[in-house]
Parts: sequence; structure tokens; C-alpha cells
Amino acid sequence: MTPAQDIKPVAGLERAVRNSWDQNNLSNSPTAFSLAAQQQSLSSSFGGSFARRGSVAENMKPLKPFNTEDVKILLLENVNKSGQDILRKQGYQVEALTTSLPEDQLIEKIRDVQVIGIRSKTKLTDRVLAEAKNLLVIGCFCIGTNQVDLEYAARQGIAVFNSPFANSRSVAELVIAEIITLARQLGDRSNEMHRGTWNKVSAKCWEIRGKTLGIIGYGHIGSQLSVLAEAMGMKVIYYDVVTLMAMGTARQVPTLNDLLDEADFVTLHVPDLPETRNMMSTAQFDKMKHGAYLINASRGSVVDIPALIKAMNAGKIAGAALDVYPNEPAANGDYFNGSLNTWGDDLRQLHNIILTPHIGGSTEEAQRAIGIEVVGEALVRYINQGITVGSVNMPETQLRSLTLEEENTARVIYIHKNVPGVLRKVNEILGDHNVDKQISDSKGDVAYLMADISNVQVGEIKDLYERLEALSSRILTRVLY
Repeated sequence: MTPAQDIKPVAGLERAVRNSWDQNNLSNSPTAFSLAAQQQSLSSSFGGSFARRGSVAENMKPLKPFNTEDVKILLLENVNKSGQDILRKQGYQVEALTTSLPEDQLIEKIRDVQVIGIRSKTKLTDRVLAEAKNLLVIGCFCIGTNQVDLEYAARQGIAVFNSPFANSRSVAELVIAEIITLARQLGDRSNEMHRGTWNKVSAKCWEIRGKTLGIIGYGHIGSQLSVLAEAMGMKVIYYDVVTLMAMGTARQVPTLNDLLDEADFVTLHVPDLPETRNMMSTAQFDKMKHGAYLINASRGSVVDIPALIKAMNAGKIAGAALDVYPNEPAANGDYFNGSLNTWGDDLRQLHNIILTPHIGGSTEEAQRAIGIEVVGEALVRYINQGITVGSVNMPETQLRSLTLEEENTARVIYIHKNVPGVLRKVNEILGDHNVDKQISDSKGDVAYLMADISNVQVGEIKDLYERLEALSSRILTRVLY
């Protein structure tokens, strides 16, 4: 049996992926994952073993895009070892670094890899991606993807995957801890004890039972937080731009101002979008209850921090917890100062404020789960089978896996401009073979086609590949066999 290989690119083509096309020297394909396991609900606990989530399908035909020794993967920002191990077991060449890289160094590194894994600090701009001539896929080992130019990546045929579920519990638990810490002024009491000061007080220290939590953004994190807060006796209201079913006895309110007017604690769980930037500023703080609390574990751009400092100094806001900031250091160290953010010194001088270094999802459980979700569920599946389910910038397409009985069958993946007439031209090329199954979908200006063709010999695939590459609509062509 000959494992699948990407076809050797034609010389001079701008977006061809480097690989070894040698029908007499093909490596064995590593384990593939069953589609049934991949479709398992992601809403359940992520504590289970990887083996349970990705069981081997005994009759599945292994597909592989290149010789395994040619797959080069760059992982930045200390990606959890669980993800690294999965990739290395596939036989890929993995380089893992503990930090992000300056843009010039990142450009140098990215030119030669097919896969890159990042967290929140690495910025994959159009300038960086323009140099990534071999890149097939980006794995964001986090929820957010605003650090990647998604539209540019799609136009280059680069799929982007994230981890929308795995760290939501960790963030929700952190917010619960911060609600209690703010209500009891634990941060200030702890700092005083470290300085040798005994200050036993009860004034303006509260139980959270019976208080109202206002959640802005009722997605994966917001809804989990809703359940936890309600279990502790809090009343929960939430605001979202779409109508969402409430968990438990939570209640959706029609406007942001309605939430601010009613909530004792306000917590933000929204993405970084033009309409969310500085969504909490002077006008919104004025709307909040006198002595209310603010928590932000979403994106640093959504809170106007100078306005928050002013509201806290005036006594309007009784306490705040911030885990994210407009500008964050690229590495650990003594960098969170006034030169990074001009208001940094003023922020640190406030009372009853919790400042944490973007650790909402930084637990052993969450990082392990992210490694499994992004790598096991997405990157390996995309590299080996071309399946885009879970991609944030590509149409989500999937074909069933080929079986061992399907000999002389190849999988064609054609990423192309979403213009009229493409399918007709592609099918003219595929028409000399039996098209067993085919799927095509589009997202914006980019379309994604997958087709399994049978009765094709190894010697014919190179011609098939080159004919598809020659089409004017082509963004990226892959052939797996």
C-alpha cells in the first residue's frame, strides 16, 4: 500500500508547497483518526484521554500529504506538550519554542514550514504571511484569532483553526474567584499582611449570594460562568447581540445599559471587534451602580482603562479585575510598566484591583485540552485528510475517510477563487476518472472543493495536479493518495 503524498510542485509556481514526490520512496502513514471520534461533542469535559477521543479506524485508508520527514512544524509560545507529542508521533519535524518571535525572526522561520502553532502574542500579519510560501495551516492554541489576518490567510489558501471550547471552564472559574476576591477585598488584605499590617475590617465587604452578575457576551465562557454563579446563589443577567437561550434561571436583557443599570458585578466575554473596542468607557461606568465591580478576561481593547482609573478614584467603581490589556509584553519579565502602557503606574496604585498576566486559560487542564483539540481534532485531520471542519476562515467541508478497499483512489483538494465556471473546468479535468464523491462550499471570495477519484494510477496524478494548478482560479492545490 502506498501512503498518500502531495505531488511535487511545478517549478516557478508561487504558492506551491515543497515536498518529496517519489513513488518509490514513500514513508508509511501514521495513525489516522476516526470521523466518529472527531464528531464527538466538544461541550463535554476535556479530561479524558486522547486515545478515547481519537480511536483508530481499522479499515481506514491512511492519507498523507507528504513524506513525513518533510512536514515541518513551528510551535511558538510554549504550546503544551500534549500537542507536541501528537505531532511528533505523526512523524513530523517539530520545532517548539517557549516564546513568541520578533516579526523579522518570525518571517525567517515561517518561510520553511507547512504548519505553525501560536497562542495570543504572535501576530501573523499580511506581511508575515506573504513570506509563508509553504504554509498550509495555522493552529491558534487559544480561543481568539484576532492575532491572525484571517482574510489574507484565506486568500492564500491557508486554513486557520482555534480552540473555542477547551479553556472556557478555566476562564469561568477565574472569574468566579475574582468576584469573591473583589467582594471581600482579599487582594488589599493580602498585600497589607505581606507588609506586616493587620487590618481586620468588614466595611464594604460582601457575600456574593443574592448579588446580580451581569455577563456581557453569553458564549462558551459566559454561559458556563452563568451556571457557576447561579450555583453560588447569584442572580444572573446577560446581554448579547443575538438572542440566546438562558442557562438555568438567567435572564437576557435587551440592551447593555439595562445590564449596567441592574448588575452588581459586570464581566466581559466578547471578541476584539470594531464595535467592542472601548465598549466600557466613561458613559458606561456612569451607568453602572455606585460601588459596582468590573471584570475583564476577554480582550484588552474592550475597556477604556484611563476611564476605569478615573471611575475607581472617584469611588464609582468599587473594584476591578483585569486579565488582559491593550498592550501586553511578548515574554515574561519586568515589562508591565509605564513604557508599555502610559497609564500602567496609575493602574497599579489603585485599591481593590486584581491584575493578572492574561492567565484566564492558563491551567494544566486547559492547555492539555487545547493541545488535543487544536492538534488532534484539527491540524492532523486537515494535513492528513483535508477536512476543514472547525476552520474559522475556510468553508467547513468534510468527506468520509477512504477505506483500505478503495485502491487507486486519490483525494483532490482544490482551493480556488469563488468565481463562476470553476466547477465545470475542474470536472473536465477530473472527468477522465470516476468521481466517487465530491463536495464544494464557499466563504466570501474563497471556495473549497474536495473530491475522491478512483481508477487513478500514480503516474497519472502528476498530470492531474499540473492541470489543476494551471487554472486561473487556483489558490492552492493538494492531491492526497
